[in-house]
Amino acid sequence: MSVTLTQFSDDQAEAFDRVAEVLRSSGVDIEESLTTPRTDNAAGALAIIGKAGSGKTMLLARLAEALAEAGVDTISGDFEGKRRKDKRTLAILAPTNKAASVLRSRGVPATTIHRILYTPVYDPEYEKIAEWLMGNGERPEVEGLTDAALDRAQAFFKQNKSIPGALAAAGLKGSDFILGWKRREDPLDIGFVDEASMLDARQYDDLVEIFPTLVLFGDPAQLAPVNQSGAMVFDGLPEPRKMTLSRVHRQALDNPILDLAHALADDALRFEDFERMIEDAAASDDRVVLAPRVEASMMARSPALVWRNATRIRLIHAFRAAYDAPADALLPGEPLICDGIELPLKHRKKRLDLEARGLIKGAQVIYLGPGRKPGFSRLHVTGALEPQVSAASIVKIEMPEEDEPFIPFAANMGAAFLHGAAVTIHKAQGSQWPEVQVFAPDLYAASRAGRMEAGLPLWKRLAYVAITRAEKRLHWVTRYRLAKPDDPLTTADLQAPAAPFELTKEPEP
Repeated sequence: MSVTLTQFSDDQAEAFDRVAEVLRSSGVDIEESLTTPRTDNAAGALAIIGKAGSGKTMLLARLAEALAEAGVDTISGDFEGKRRKDKRTLAILAPTNKAASVLRSRGVPATTIHRILYTPVYDPEYEKIAEWLMGNGERPEVEGLTDAALDRAQAFFKQNKSIPGALAAAGLKGSDFILGWKRREDPLDIGFVDEASMLDARQYDDLVEIFPTLVLFGDPAQLAPVNQSGAMVFDGLPEPRKMTLSRVHRQALDNPILDLAHALADDALRFEDFERMIEDAAASDDRVVLAPRVEASMMARSPALVWRNATRIRLIHAFRAAYDAPADALLPGEPLICDGIELPLKHRKKRLDLEARGLIKGAQVIYLGPGRKPGFSRLHVTGALEPQVSAASIVKIEMPEEDEPFIPFAANMGAAFLHGAAVTIHKAQGSQWPEVQVFAPDLYAASRAGRMEAGLPLWKRLAYVAITRAEKRLHWVTRYRLAKPDDPLTTADLQAPAAPFELTKEPEP
């Protein structure tokens, strides 16, 4: 097989062998590239844990390659063809669209947990096209679609492996070929879950129920989900089911951001000492910036990371003021965060429609402009494979020292949004951006509060998560100031849709 184990550190090689052993017990031999039909035997859950730079993503990618070589199909939440009993499958999952897009940017075909738990129901006529693209049927004849349109769909699918994207290339809208979504009932096969520190107990139980073989990849130094008392789902696994990657790899050694992250493991390190380390790093390496103010221009695509909600709200209002945003409307290009779906239980199908398009709690979205119907918005869902959507929206802008948010416009019901120019470090977990601004006065306040989480000072966990969100450059902001932008907000940097998927029918209350 092409996976070269000599590229691994000793702990990676040991983890690879342990996963290979678990897969072999389920009938998939990645060392001999052999598979046998799936049985009812469950291999169970296994966790690979390690801090930033320890090679978790590299290991996940190599395991996925080895499974592909063994003939295991990687599936997504876009479309699943007719199930073959003798075919083994793998799903590579992340908790959010943004986290999945980080994996995809590294060549790993990831999708979200939600897109696996809820599967699309295709119109039978267009399902023929999907089966043909997947190699499970003959080239179909579909009324209204020319040979040239099918050729475009085929060319797109060969390049991108996305069924909805291929059908869009043929000139179809999502509402043409997807009738709705349904909760998965049948179990799957092998599941890899990245950013497993973000999983709550309910999500974990759902995954264990549908994946007989489940491998979790997580960082024990990150923040645990809210309301889980600082515990992560892999903490409860027995020790033989947990493998720890401790070595920091060569490509991470010359990275001042990761150096700072790992320095936080020192029990004796105080906040003041850590800030001096940041000052020293900034003096010698431009990948760390000691910033006297927040840059409004960066907040449009990379939110300022804070601890306290009061700080988040103040920064959002400063951002909007810097761009002269009106109080009763959004400007195209303003960032939003999905705060959930506000629909009664009787509209379950509509809820699934919205969530399946990526509008789940915590999703990062860019406002593109008003939709064609009152209360609708055109949106760009960050990290989604098909990011453009028009949906009934309820936009809330929280006010400083006010209990109730201001609502500039809203549908009767639909997807609810908060402003996203600044977010809490908890909400940023799982995401990465090329450049990140961390609001240091908030972390200083956390250090002064003396709070602990799972035996560690909270400020250290916050600092670790915040600075490891930066892929290329960390801006450590030291003052309550904001620099005005030089240019107006824009949407020119976002993928322009040929025909955005529209969730057209707003339900009656």
